[in-house]
Amino acid sequence: MTPAFLTHLNPEQFAAVTLPRESALILAGAGSGKTRVLTTRIAWLIQTGQASPAHVLAVTFTNKAAKEMLTRIAAMLPINTRGMWVGTFHGLANRLLRAHHREAGLPQLFQILDAQDQLAAIKRLLKAQQVDDEKYPPKQVQYFINDAKEQGLRATQVEALDEASRVYRELYQAYEQQCQREGVVDFAELLLLSYELLTRNEPLRAHYQARFRYILVDEFQDTSRFQYEWLRLFAGQDNAVFAVGDDDQSIYAFRGAHAGNMQDFLRDFRVRRIIKLEQNYRSQGNILDAANALIAHNAGRLGKNLWTAQQPGAPIRVFAASTDQEEAQFVVEQVRALRDEGLPLAEIALLYRSNAQSRVLEHALFSAGLPYRVYGGLRFFERQEVKHALAYLRLMANPEDDNALLRVINFPARGIGARTIEQIQAAARMQGLSLWAAACRRGGTDSARGVPAFVLLIEALRRETAGMSLAEKVEHMLHASGLLAHYHARRSEADRVENLEELIHAAAAFEAEFDGESEPDMPDLLTAFLTHAALEAGEHQAAAGQDALQLMTVHAAKGLEFDAVFITGLEEGLFPHENSLFEHAGLEEERRLMYVAITRARRLLYLSHAETRMLHGQLRYGLPSRFLDEIPRHLLQPVGVATLPPAPVAPVAGRGFRVGQSVVHAKFGVGVIVDCEGRGADARVQVNFREAGLKWLALEYAKLSPA
Repeated sequence: MTPAFLTHLNPEQFAAVTLPRESALILAGAGSGKTRVLTTRIAWLIQTGQASPAHVLAVTFTNKAAKEMLTRIAAMLPINTRGMWVGTFHGLANRLLRAHHREAGLPQLFQILDAQDQLAAIKRLLKAQQVDDEKYPPKQVQYFINDAKEQGLRATQVEALDEASRVYRELYQAYEQQCQREGVVDFAELLLLSYELLTRNEPLRAHYQARFRYILVDEFQDTSRFQYEWLRLFAGQDNAVFAVGDDDQSIYAFRGAHAGNMQDFLRDFRVRRIIKLEQNYRSQGNILDAANALIAHNAGRLGKNLWTAQQPGAPIRVFAASTDQEEAQFVVEQVRALRDEGLPLAEIALLYRSNAQSRVLEHALFSAGLPYRVYGGLRFFERQEVKHALAYLRLMANPEDDNALLRVINFPARGIGARTIEQIQAAARMQGLSLWAAACRRGGTDSARGVPAFVLLIEALRRETAGMSLAEKVEHMLHASGLLAHYHARRSEADRVENLEELIHAAAAFEAEFDGESEPDMPDLLTAFLTHAALEAGEHQAAAGQDALQLMTVHAAKGLEFDAVFITGLEEGLFPHENSLFEHAGLEEERRLMYVAITRARRLLYLSHAETRMLHGQLRYGLPSRFLDEIPRHLLQPVGVATLPPAPVAPVAGRGFRVGQSVVHAKFGVGVIVDCEGRGADARVQVNFREAGLKWLALEYAKLSPA
């Protein structure tokens, strides 16, 4: 009798689930039900008596996926799943080391360092070794150590090509000794130590190879070379490895993922069967046809073609904007229309290739009053590096700002220790002064040699930027404070550099839009900008449970799906990213990233690009992305501002203005009212000016007149 849990599988899923005991590759396309196949495979093995729960080892990439897998198995079978090893690579490595801590040379109650704990441990090490942390920054040391471990290398195995790498190697060795003394391990150590344990301890390796007759791996395309070797230790020569993945969705090379593992797996495990799961249960036909056509341009694929039983659905909308602000406004108008049609905001995603792109989108959403969340990251004005920059700007506007001073008095590091800061705080309390006034009084003692330099820096910033535009102030501050140089020196901080450069653009855009008439109480432009940044950072943050738009990078969108998806910034050099354009492997990974972005959409897909965009603090003229040309023309529908849903034509209450009316503004010139909201003193209109573009104006102050 066929178990009930097999009855809802399609033929390919059924074939994968009921495979005999042999290694196999399940090529699972986006939305093809791979989690169902994995969990049902385990349930079938146990139900048919081929395996007990203790014979199963299942590897996932997130704890959430592991829990979901166990929940689904328990729903299919009335069994206790505790004997089953289901978890992430690091979770399973931890389980192995806990069971065999003596053989691994660990105390029974060893502790695990998370990323912040590890960084703190490295800082202690550098201080104890009297290492210059400006020349050898703690985060760079952390990156060096983890990168080596993730390649399976101990300090003695790392090649030193120059003086710097020799010092890093010595610090890695000293760090290992410190961790051993303290009985702690970091995340990368879990995998490396468990691998070393199984490699050198043949009886233990034989025990686990005999136990785990069935090994199942989710998201196989995301495994690194070292993770693959770790799996091979458990598999031995005879165990059946059931690898589920999609080479077209391999997008994590920057994390060490090696798409070539799939080809190696076919050879190393003498795989006879590749089962392709091509029926997609997520997206409508046009979206899948676009994804298939795009990814076909990649060479060396294992090859599959997604299809669906659903209708073709709506064409893919393409919008060519003049500027990135116009692109953002297009997104806002379309989102409003979708919301008005009844689509929840939570079912709409805005995707972008680079974190810095979110700033313009966030500003447009903020201005429109649309709640949003940044998934898997922080909103632009909440990001660490941006908050550091804003703290300097706040001190330039008002040196008495204690919170701003505490944030950056020793960032970047300038030799001001915690003890010195405590002394300044104590002096300020005793004398009833601000921290700035107390810092100014300290003088140039040896113990506070960095404090006078900091005071001189802030005074110089205030003096030197007095006649500059807002954008020039920001740019000068970023260089003079050392913030840009600090992040430029760290290879892993490229996103932070981009965000700081985007802050220059934010200042320029704010200055162009600023209307002093509508904000008469603002003492100056810098204060107005800082107020605007604070409001955007907090005022429209979507509350827990509130329906909100989802903003995220394409990388963060992997594994998610939405009814409507906007992919923005489709320009050469941005998406595909400029770093990939001259490397075949890099360009193919960018195309896989675009494939992932497209296949997040269930019903509606919007693609947009801009002729001009402020990026990295500079105006860029962009060509449309080659990815647009790789999608068949019959699937695309160009749209423009004129095709946007019309706004309500009701007059603005009590003001005599209406949507569609031509108006004149003293500063911005002639324009047309395209939207309105509020009543009485709170009434405001959105005007599309011929020269100045789209602007929201408060009618209480704007002094508009009919054209």
